[in-house]
Amino acid sequence: MKHYSLSDHLKFIIPSLIGIFIFIIPVPTEDGFTIPIALLANAVQGVLTNILSAIMMMIILITAIFTVIAKIGGPKVFQKTPFFQNLFSVHLFWTFTRVLAAIFAVMVFFRIGPEAIYGPDTGQMLLGDLLHVLFAVFLFAGLFLPLLMNFGLLEFIGTITTKIMRPLFKLPGRSSIDALASWVGDGTIGVLLTSKQYEEGFYTKREATVIGTTFSVVSITFSLVVLAEVDLAHMFLPFYLTILIAGFAAALIMPRIPPLSKKADTYLDNQENYTAEAIPDGESTISYGYKNALNRAKKETSVYQFFKEGIQNILDMWLGVAPVVMAFGLVALIIAEYTPFFQWIGAPFIPLLELMQVPYAQEASETILIGFADMFLPAIVGSGIEAEITRFIIAALSVTQLIYMSEVGGLLLGSKVPVTFLDLAIIFLLRTLITLPIITLIAHIIF
Repeated sequence: MKHYSLSDHLKFIIPSLIGIFIFIIPVPTEDGFTIPIALLANAVQGVLTNILSAIMMMIILITAIFTVIAKIGGPKVFQKTPFFQNLFSVHLFWTFTRVLAAIFAVMVFFRIGPEAIYGPDTGQMLLGDLLHVLFAVFLFAGLFLPLLMNFGLLEFIGTITTKIMRPLFKLPGRSSIDALASWVGDGTIGVLLTSKQYEEGFYTKREATVIGTTFSVVSITFSLVVLAEVDLAHMFLPFYLTILIAGFAAALIMPRIPPLSKKADTYLDNQENYTAEAIPDGESTISYGYKNALNRAKKETSVYQFFKEGIQNILDMWLGVAPVVMAFGLVALIIAEYTPFFQWIGAPFIPLLELMQVPYAQEASETILIGFADMFLPAIVGSGIEAEITRFIIAALSVTQLIYMSEVGGLLLGSKVPVTFLDLAIIFLLRTLITLPIITLIAHIIF
């Protein structure tokens, strides 16, 4: 450690501790315990409550306009700004989704067209409630995310977990970094990391598929939004512990059963594997992890760069996620509100939920499979259920199901990770069947 100055140590320790405090440590409030980032988000919502619907409509509208410009103008339009190039140059399907979201947002805000679109249980619930939460949470989560990502915390924890990833999950140690990046950042970060490392020959086809579908976990940020939607924000700690336990069980089982166990253990284009996992001689796991953390922290030298990345995170979340939630969410809410579709596909789960003594089993059954379209939908559809325990189960299940087509599923299909739509549908169902009993058991203990 002689090669490192005091400032190198402090550069790792101070930002990491601040990040852990903001994102993870519960603090007491009048309504119980919550994490600091949720307090900040609530404060912003309180101040901007009268104009947030208009702000979100404009964000969705601007996203659609620039996406269409990028699609018509081609790669040259945003070539000088790679960030906006990535943000607005998207597949035709996502272009259509963003345009549809903009049309919906304008119709809901100005109450144009059929009431099914702008009604209190459909469009108003999305634009006047859920998207308010998204705006506020993403504002602070995006800004402070570099505290967890860029100052060595991931490297430190990733090195320490190397020795448990292979025996437990049949994965290389570096995959814990992907999981942590997802956990503190976003499932999309995990998918992008996994795809990149698969392309570079660090993961086999089986490893890449397992990591992408099992460890691209829903972030703390998203979990906060889901919990706020079901009015249980004061229960963040037991909620997140429940998710971790159920998710851990799924991560143990899923790689050992089809379709994941059937994936080939070969590399992309039969590349040679050059992953070095060994801890050097004379180093303990912790000392080597600490050195990795210090080396990462040393690279951060610019306050401007910190805030630039934070603002880019915010824009990425606002412009990338809000239109998808608006488009998928409104279509699904209209189907849920005005058709019996989700009652039909959820009906087989009613006997199972009744057997596990879940109150309002029929209402809960309607939320179980809707999450395959978008992770927020179960919380939105189930937010009116009176029993807290049932809302808790619905929210926790929606987070542990992991595969939702509006984001992680769509990204996986668009990446080079060797996974099909059928694979994703089967994995979603298996994760539901594995985690539902565990979540319900814990919920009965808590309540």
